[in-house]
Amino acid sequence: MATLFISDLHLHPSRPAIITCFLEFMVDQQGKAEALYILGDLFEAWIGDDHPESAYQPVKSALRACADAGTPVYLMYGNRDFMIGKQFSNETGCTLLTDPTRIDLYGRPTLLMHGDTLCTDDLEYQALRSKVRDPAWQQQVIRLPADERLMLAQQARSLSALSTQHKDEYIMDANQDEVLRVAEQYQVALIIHGHTHRPGIHSFKAGNRAITRIVLGDWYESGNVLIVDDQGWQFRTITPE
Repeated sequence: MATLFISDLHLHPSRPAIITCFLEFMVDQQGKAEALYILGDLFEAWIGDDHPESAYQPVKSALRACADAGTPVYLMYGNRDFMIGKQFSNETGCTLLTDPTRIDLYGRPTLLMHGDTLCTDDLEYQALRSKVRDPAWQQQVIRLPADERLMLAQQARSLSALSTQHKDEYIMDANQDEVLRVAEQYQVALIIHGHTHRPGIHSFKAGNRAITRIVLGDWYESGNVLIVDDQGWQFRTITPE
């Protein structure tokens, strides 16, 4: 059996074909994959575990069915769904992961990340990230009525889209010095992350150690899955019907 990695699905009712694509993917893999890791931004926005969007209920049910069928699901927060909490975990059977998390992947020390902390050149984003990840800020926001939180999430999405239009591409990509730093800090040979929406495999050296950084693709137009087993890894594209 293989271990699967996905990220940046950005599920939202405005893109029903991708929600359906994800649901079919979950049915196909439950009980067959050794494990499924979702490395952030499963949802376009998540305002709290009382999120009223009915389109997300089948997603939660699919996660639970996968876990109940014997394929554990591990979920890491992204920059769009960091308000996911214990209630969501209990309902879906997902195990929540801290960012970063170090695992042994078929004998290879591996660091799993969402990837946004690697983009250290984007000082504006890093300042915002520090603010919204503050537990005190989150507690203040979660006390607001759901409709107000939905409005705040919509405003944040609009501001984010406007902000990225005026930034150079390299600013929003992983900083190589930061990649080297975390590889050394966690003593890993493999880093897997998403966030940048730039799928690819990058090989380099840190001292005498060979390092591989695998970047997961998003699910805007089609599904992107990284399949890893004891023989190696490969990407698979899932095209919505």
